[in-house]
Amino acid sequence: MKIALINENSQAAKNEMIFQCLRSVAEPMGHQVFNYGMYSAEDPHSLTYVQNGILAAVLLNSGAADYVITGCGTGEGAMLACNSFPKVLCGHVESPLDAYLFSQVNDGNCIAIPFAENFGWGGELNLTYIFEKLFCAPGGGGYPKERVVPEQRNKKILDGVKAITHRPLTEILSELDPELVKGALSGEHFAEYFFANCKDAAIEDAVRKILG
Repeated sequence: MKIALINENSQAAKNEMIFQCLRSVAEPMGHQVFNYGMYSAEDPHSLTYVQNGILAAVLLNSGAADYVITGCGTGEGAMLACNSFPKVLCGHVESPLDAYLFSQVNDGNCIAIPFAENFGWGGELNLTYIFEKLFCAPGGGGYPKERVVPEQRNKKILDGVKAITHRPLTEILSELDPELVKGALSGEHFAEYFFANCKDAAIEDAVRKILG
């Protein structure tokens, strides 16, 4: 699985610490981790939490990433932005228990973490435990086990609802503020990672036009 990390401007200083926690858990499991920034508080390619949502949607809809780890100060803005887009199911995760239940019950493909609120001494340990529980088993396994069938049914219903209530991503990108979208896709390593892993020709073409 390809896992993408995205940080917005208010928590960019924590990027390297978050990246190392994620890598320490995900890579021994056989996953690949791609750090899309922001890479530091001084990174010239600034991202807002709205742009986190745009970038997450481009990565997930194109197949360039299978899972996105993002967040902001509270995690709420990033979650709302991500869930504004098709084929992105983002949960707000504060604890390892949240991570496990979101994975097993909701089977999403993105989480938003509060990287400032209640993030104090031992914060990096909580992150590590979150990632361990998020990826410890294939998603959608259900909890408790007797609830597996209705939970999987509800997930399919939600996917069907989102397919009706959202338009194709290429249409959405064409109508958003071009500078907002270009800013979301202009990180230092975006082109390197995205074009090497994109699986959707239409989205790739749209991104190339946006980037000029």
